[in-house]
Amino acid sequence: MTFQPDAIQQITFCVVMACWLGFAVILIVGKKAAATSVAKRDLKSHVGFALQSLAYVLLFIFPRAYFSPLMPMSRTTEKIMSAGVIAIAIASDWFCFAAARTLGKQWALVARVIEGHELIQQGPYAVVRNPIYFAMLGMLVATGLTISRWQTLIAAIVLFTIGTEIRIRSEEALLREVFGPRFEEYARRVPTFFPRVL
Repeated sequence: MTFQPDAIQQITFCVVMACWLGFAVILIVGKKAAATSVAKRDLKSHVGFALQSLAYVLLFIFPRAYFSPLMPMSRTTEKIMSAGVIAIAIASDWFCFAAARTLGKQWALVARVIEGHELIQQGPYAVVRNPIYFAMLGMLVATGLTISRWQTLIAAIVLFTIGTEIRIRSEEALLREVFGPRFEEYARRVPTFFPRVL
């Protein structure tokens, strides 16, 4: 018997994939706007980037039947979960866009400091020090809940977390070197990755 997706499942899948398209546009536009002069770079962040990318790839390599629910659930629960997944995907896209726009020419895929680098502390950077990674985690979770098995999603989250930790340490080491006490004060005030609830 073949699985026949219903409208809710199809809409959820389409919204998440549209948000991936939004992420791609943000990366392309951000790359074009980024400064080309680099004062310092940390190549360890490439390892973190590779692990984060592998986490996403896992979700697509080991999918369950597209549009199918993650587990057996009532129709009401499925609607609530679909609405939650759509909200996470859209919010992640918006948060990533807002962070990339706030960074402007300082945006980069890997850890670096450009000539005239500023310590950005406004916009999403007033909520968390690494808002793009937080948005990336949101997209990982939304995608996993939409297309992947729960075991694969857990493995992907672990891999993503390791990669993110490598990137954050690499990037923040550069910022501490450049900004010293100013960065330390910012780090005391603003959480690294997860926004404070209170």
